[in-house]
Amino acid sequence: MRRTRTVRIGELVDDLFRDPVIRRKIAEGRLPDTWREVAGPMVASCTEQVTFKTGLLSVRISSPVVRHEAFMRRTLLRDEINRRAGITLVRELIIK
Repeated sequence: MRRTRTVRIGELVDDLFRDPVIRRKIAEGRLPDTWREVAGPMVASCTEQVTFKTGLLSVRISSPVVRHEAFMRRTLLRDEINRRAGITLVRELIIK
């Protein structure tokens, strides 16, 4: 008689989300939301565009004053985005 191992769906999903490629893709997809959360309501309300390509996160901000504030905090913002992603996703944050 052959014994089979019962695998729960939850275990399969957990294994899937541990995969580094899947984790990276999910984190990339969440970047616009993560940006708004990390940047805060004032910066988020002035954010016109968030784009990501090969480690570079570009953010277009309409207000010059808010843009300057975000520019001065760009390293902290980048580090917090990476912390929340659980991986080094963003190498450079470009504020435009």
